[in-house]
Amino acid sequence: MERIKQAIEKVKQQRPSQVGQFDLAKSVKRGAKAISDSQQPSALEEVSYNQTRVVKLQVEHLEKNRIVAFNKSDQKSMVFDLLRTQVLQKMEENGWRTLAITSPCAEAGKTVVAINLAMSIAQQTNKSALLVDFDLRRPKIGAYLGISMEKSLNDLLDGTAELSDVLVNPDMPRLVVLATKSPVKNSTEILSSNQVANMIKDLRESFESRIIIIDLPPLLVTDDAIALLPQIDCVLMVVANGMSSKREIEDSLHHLKAANLIGTILNKAEIEPGAYYYY
Repeated sequence: MERIKQAIEKVKQQRPSQVGQFDLAKSVKRGAKAISDSQQPSALEEVSYNQTRVVKLQVEHLEKNRIVAFNKSDQKSMVFDLLRTQVLQKMEENGWRTLAITSPCAEAGKTVVAINLAMSIAQQTNKSALLVDFDLRRPKIGAYLGISMEKSLNDLLDGTAELSDVLVNPDMPRLVVLATKSPVKNSTEILSSNQVANMIKDLRESFESRIIIIDLPPLLVTDDAIALLPQIDCVLMVVANGMSSKREIEDSLHHLKAANLIGTILNKAEIEPGAYYYY
């Protein structure tokens, strides 16, 4: 863990302080009402979804995939509430609304962190969360949540569905999920396109209190994450204990030098009962 901290500090010191044949931006604008199809309520129980498909999640499936933030009686969910508070404070200070979550390499647990953080944010009465699976080569959000995906981001990108067709509320107030069902070809080109940039902009601006959590691919496996980072306000990096070398961490931080890195999470640590640590 000390090596990770040293690598992060070293890189910090080195820093200077087309998709388908349709108009994706118009599709997003038409479907934006589906995300905010209720007025911003003053209490959780007042939230209702009239256009967004609501899917009941299975507790056993969530727990199997280490999704815990939905259950406030689970002590592990408190770790994500702490992370949420620190992240939101930093984002609000800077007027940021979009947060990407990535990692140096695969299997670090970034998707699990993204889902739990989105759930925790959604439980605040003055915030809503939109969770987007932009890990187009290895999408996992839908599978981890156990969401049936008759329509998904794949169909939105293909032009065969509207945004309102692919959004899902996982039976949890203030949380909407935009999942990807299967791997997408030419993912780097798609993520770097103007149409995806406009899509993120429209999603960001369509509801004032929304925080958009974006699950990105690992930084050192593909250039997909780097392609999308210019469209994102800030980034969290997940490092799995014992799985990334000092060089890999340094290389990842180098890729993020132009991004607003607001923190690094050490995941899969067994030092204390809590599994996630925020720096």
